[in-house]
Amino acid sequence: MVGRVAVNPRGFGFLEVDLGESGDVLRAFIAPPALNAFLADDVVAGSIVRADDGRWNAVDLTLYERPRTELVGEVVARRGAFFLRVDREVSNTDWPLDSRGQSLEAGSTVLARIADDTGSVAQLRRRVDGSDDPSLARVIARHRILTEWSAEALEQARTLARRPHAVDGRRDLRSLPNVTVDAPSTRDIDDAIAVLPADREGALRLFVSIADPSDFIDQGTPLDREARARATSTYLAGRTLPMLPDELSSGHLSLHPEVDRRTLTCEMRIDPEGNITATDVYESVIRSFARLNYEETAAYLDRGETSREVEKVRSSMPWFRAASARLGAFRARRGGVRIAQDEAKITVDPATGQVSTVEAHKPNSAHVMIERFMVAANEAIARWLTERGVPSLLRVHDIPGEDAVSDLAEIAENFGYAAGFGPKLTPLSLAAFDAQIDAAPEEPAIRSVLLRSLGPARYQVAPSMHFGLAAPLYLHFTSPLRRYADFEVHRTIRAYLRGRRDWSSRDPSLDSLARHVNERARAATRAENDRRKMIVARYMVDRVGQRFSARITRLRSFAIVAQLDASFVEGSISVDSIQGGPFVLDARETHLRGDDRAFTVGQAVRVRVIGADPALGRVEFALE
Repeated sequence: MVGRVAVNPRGFGFLEVDLGESGDVLRAFIAPPALNAFLADDVVAGSIVRADDGRWNAVDLTLYERPRTELVGEVVARRGAFFLRVDREVSNTDWPLDSRGQSLEAGSTVLARIADDTGSVAQLRRRVDGSDDPSLARVIARHRILTEWSAEALEQARTLARRPHAVDGRRDLRSLPNVTVDAPSTRDIDDAIAVLPADREGALRLFVSIADPSDFIDQGTPLDREARARATSTYLAGRTLPMLPDELSSGHLSLHPEVDRRTLTCEMRIDPEGNITATDVYESVIRSFARLNYEETAAYLDRGETSREVEKVRSSMPWFRAASARLGAFRARRGGVRIAQDEAKITVDPATGQVSTVEAHKPNSAHVMIERFMVAANEAIARWLTERGVPSLLRVHDIPGEDAVSDLAEIAENFGYAAGFGPKLTPLSLAAFDAQIDAAPEEPAIRSVLLRSLGPARYQVAPSMHFGLAAPLYLHFTSPLRRYADFEVHRTIRAYLRGRRDWSSRDPSLDSLARHVNERARAATRAENDRRKMIVARYMVDRVGQRFSARITRLRSFAIVAQLDASFVEGSISVDSIQGGPFVLDARETHLRGDDRAFTVGQAVRVRVIGADPALGRVEFALE
């Protein structure tokens, strides 16, 4: 079988074999000696055999493809030769380092290039020092995030940035009071919203207009190829790696206020009960009246308070609130789980560049409103394309199986909640449980476990539902400046609007794109998580010795993972450090039992911070 190599920092690895559209992955163990010649993400062929203990093992491995071209690591000297101690999530062994005639010092961090696809020598490119952050460079290399643009792509971007946003037969919505709502730090502004008051039948019209890079960037051009290779923007604390160059993503294509912008608009008619009774999709030109942030928008929605920016669209604000409430009522009837999540908000001191606070951050009413509008537009576009027989990259989320439902019910009970799902989880029963935990002190920990148990969504071409949103059909349309899946959907819509009808029900190139986008989206998410962990660990260094209340969110045979109640910071407790062992983890990883004590996912604990390693992004706790 052919699969990709995954490297565990403890020295062993796995061959991960994609089993098809089901999203299932076979993970076969690779013993440390067999792993030495390979890097994470290598495409490898091997024999898969079952051991006596039932575990799958991968043996007789042969390299097919090496997508990784760069390594970041620490220089080590042995017997007069230099080696590169590579990030242990990339390789379990040190690589011979060719200095290319440059002087080297043991202990320095460097960026190296792999000599060729099958080579075992790393060639020095440059040192990582000065203004560089070695931990950031390590994360970027670990997940193969692209950082450089070709000269051809940059020249194309400069040329496109001079092209005007002319109407040219598009629907002119510049007199409609469009507004954008984002965080103050947002630079790539994808989406604008507008609303018309209810008509005599009580129906209002919601306009979601989205920046349209597909109108500027033709398929197969240098800029398109590089955007596709990235597949998504990656947001790392301290650095953003955009899918499109800044002069486009945060400049010429971004929906800044008081300038014309070419967009694709999804116009939805919403009746008084929240049903979307009609959808129209068309090319448009808008002019945003104001740029609002979430806080000032929520201040109006919740308390009627206005700001200078809110006053520019004051007459629309009550109707935005009405549209949000209607869509919320519709979602409540159908079920599903809330998307906007509590998270640890990291504040960086601009003067020092150091983390000043890590605290709990809860989404407000403005976050919820924009989420509802974007979800409604994404679902409406998915339905609009499917009804016309046009294949696209759909976003799907599988229905949990019986084992997952049983685990969820047990975990809920551990947290002190009665789920009573029965053998089958439905979107409405999930919503009912969601209502139980809403605003509860344990909600962040429960929700992190809940979403992990439900599993990830993915892109595919074959129609299927999105269980978490209770949507029969769903896709991503609203963020084409930072997600290639949305970019591709825009390109498909424009082709249909301009007369194309020769669509194939099964396009192999679209299936290939779905696999690629899934892989790069997972890599970006892992990079963002790793970087966040490093930043949090750096913050926690100064809190060693402090005590906190926490909840267990994950169990492993070697560690207990707990989340602090006050800040959502996660850390691990070594099982070997806990008295009462030895401990045995059950097959579903929900209980860890010893001779005279046991731990369950959801259990409340008191912990003390005993260590933090920013380089590895690890925080260590001890039970109190």
